[in-house]
Parts: sequence; structure tokens; C-alpha cells
Amino acid sequence: MAVNVNEYYSNIQNNYLFVEIARRVEKYQEENPDADLIKMGIGDVTRPLTKTVIKAFHDAVDEMGQADTFRGYGPEQGYDFLIEDVIKNDFNPLGVELKNSEVFISDGAKCDTGNFQELFSQDNIIAVTDPVYPVYVDSNVMAGRSGKIGDDGFYENIVYLPCTSENNFVPALPEEDVDIIYLCFPNNPTGTTLTKDQLKVWVDYAKENDALILFDAAYEAFISTDNVPHSIYEIEGAKEVAIEFRSYSKVAGFTGTRCGYCVVPEEVYVKNEAGEDVQLNPLWNRRQSTKFNGVSYPVQRAAQAIYTPEGRKEIQENLDYYMKNAAVIRESLESIGLEVYGGIDSPYIWFKTPENIDSWTFFDILLDEANVVSTPGAGFGPSGEGYIRLTAFNTYEKTVEAMDRISKLEF
Repeated sequence: MAVNVNEYYSNIQNNYLFVEIARRVEKYQEENPDADLIKMGIGDVTRPLTKTVIKAFHDAVDEMGQADTFRGYGPEQGYDFLIEDVIKNDFNPLGVELKNSEVFISDGAKCDTGNFQELFSQDNIIAVTDPVYPVYVDSNVMAGRSGKIGDDGFYENIVYLPCTSENNFVPALPEEDVDIIYLCFPNNPTGTTLTKDQLKVWVDYAKENDALILFDAAYEAFISTDNVPHSIYEIEGAKEVAIEFRSYSKVAGFTGTRCGYCVVPEEVYVKNEAGEDVQLNPLWNRRQSTKFNGVSYPVQRAAQAIYTPEGRKEIQENLDYYMKNAAVIRESLESIGLEVYGGIDSPYIWFKTPENIDSWTFFDILLDEANVVSTPGAGFGPSGEGYIRLTAFNTYEKTVEAMDRISKLEF
């Protein structure tokens, strides 16, 4: 008897985007050991955890070292002290009411968005904006919903919703029937946003067509523009048709600390094989209780510190720092005549390559000639071809230096 592999894994493109970037960068660094690379590709932060967060972290670790305050297994759904602060600070100011049982603390939005598809049958039709965060697509490929990938880069059973400069990065409603819709706004990778009216179109569509929206709001803290919603639940009726994912990774520098959460309203129902309504909240609760042991107590105490007056002030200073970098990138690229998007309500800047150069070729040009690491748009899907993503997460000094190098290139 032989062990058989999950054949659906063979349908995945060979390398995860950021693994391929790391491979190319490592190869270049080996061949050019003296090159001073500036990394603006992967969306990893550079500013350290703030003082208030670190103090809470240390205090919680000290608690773990004392018999009377030691904690073992915690609740898989998260501690109430953090859940209550999430509801009070992230949703109540928006006019959104939630129950503790509707918020699930996790180790990040990437894991949640990748894992949530486990709750659905294999024959569900999914729709994704294109370009798209790779995890949405890859996790469904692994689950067997995608079919084969064509020579054009599209999976045969996935519905793609192109977002390009031609439609102002606003996806059109699907023409065919779909069951699950992945939306991410502010968008990764394009850095663009939807207004409340534009997002309402999707909520209305989901209600009219018995569809479910998986809404990734990992970058909502960077929003500064009026009329851009911070949560999909600002839209009437969204609690009946949407799951929302949030992350502390970029907001508070938790990329290496790992903490986030998702919201599963009790009003969301899906169908079983008999056509009966099934509440989604207890299904996710069961999944997490079975496969996840919860985020550690010290990490949750550190996350809670973000909501203190001191923590909020420190976090905002970091957000302002990164958005200052974003403005530098955006203005610098525009000054040399490139078409630039994002960088206003998002730490991501998305620009068209000059002279219709393909994404990976321009990635190599930036690496070879400017020693700047970017992300090729094609890695996010076929509609990303001809674009490049830069992040604002490096230091201000290196951001200025990177833009100076790029501005000296001749296209």
C-alpha cells in the first residue's frame, strides 16, 4: 500500500511568489556580494514594536513565570480581554455592534483567509479580484476548487474580476453565478480602495444571489480618505453575507509576533446538501477548536496594549511614518512620468512599467541597475502583468535612497 499525495497540489504554480523573489534576490546577492540592496518587495515592517506593546509583552511573560499567574491552554477563540477591546475600539466607533462570540483571535489574516475555505464544499465557485493576494487562490487550488491552470495564467474553475487602470481598479460584478467572493480593500497589491457606495454594490449582490463575501481588511488602519469604509459592516446588511479578516501585522508591527482576528457574525448562514440553512459561526468555532490552540497569552496582552491611549499614539506615529514613505514613493515615481496608484490609503504603491516592459523583466532591471527589490505584478495574477508593487515599510532614509536610484534609470 503506497501513500498517495493530494493531487491538487500539482495544480499550484511551482513557487509561491515571495519565495521566488527571495530566490532571485539571494542569487543576485551571492553574485554581487557588495551590492547594497534596498528591499521594498515583501510587505514586512521595519519599525520595532512600540514601548507600550513591549511593556505589556514583558509583563505577561513575567506572569507566566509565577505559579499564581501562570496560564496554560487558553481559549482557542481568544481571551475576552482582547476581544472586548477589539469590539470597543475597532467596531463600536463605526456604529457596528458585535458579540464576543463573533470575534476569533488568530495568528494572522493570512492564516485565516487561507483556512476559512475549509468550511465550504468543493463544488463552490469562487471569485477573486485580479490581481489578487496569492493565498486566496492557492488555498482553493489545494482544496480542489480551481481546476487546471491555463497558458494564460487563469485557473479554469475560478472566476476572475480584473482590476486595472482601465476600470479604475473597481471590479465589475461577475457575469456568471459565484458562491464565494474574495475582496481586499485597501487592496493588496494595488493599494486602491472602494467607497461605501461601491462596496454596497457587492453587499447587495451577495444578498440577492446567496453569495458570501470574504473581506480582507488587513490595511484598514492606513485609511485617511473620507467615505472609504474601514469595515464592510459599515454597509447595511453586510453582517448577513460577509466575514471580515483583520491583522496587527502591518498596523502594529506584529509580522514576527503573529496576531490578528476574524469576525464571523451569527447572522451568516450557508446551505447544506439538503438545502437547509446552516449557521457559519459555530462551524468556524469548531474548526478552530479542532485545529488551532489559540494565540499565546503574552501576544494577546501585547495586542491589547495597542488600544491604550499611549499605545494608540505610538501606533499612529508608526502609521504616519510609513505613509510619509508612501508619499515619497508616489511623488517620486510620478515625477519621472510613471502611472502610479495607491499610496494614499495604503502602504502599497502600484505603478505601470514603462515602455510595456513585462513585470519580471522590470523586477530584474530594478534589482540589477538600482539594487531595489520590488514585487512583479504578474505574481499576483494575469491582470497584474505590466505593473510593479513597492511597499512603504522600509526606513525613510532607504526609501529616499531607493527613489533616487530609480529616478536615475533610463527607460
